[in-house]
Amino acid sequence: MLKLRLKRTGRKRSPSYRLVIMENTTRRNGRPIDEVGYYNPLTKQSKFDTVKITKWLGYGAKPTQTVLNLLKKSNIIKS
Repeated sequence: MLKLRLKRTGRKRSPSYRLVIMENTTRRNGRPIDEVGYYNPLTKQSKFDTVKITKWLGYGAKPTQTVLNLLKKSNIIKS
């Protein structure tokens, strides 16, 4: 099953995340199928590729709860 989830990057105590498509059995920082955006929780900066995200959601990828909240906040997914 494909998941739309966050992959942690950055240094200690300075996290940033990439929004990626992965199999649900892959470890958190494993190899992604596709990278579709990023999110920095310290500066609240985010950038998402809406075309790729809607394409993967159409293929049946399920977002995690945190990713779902981020996508709703940026108006990519309607509530």
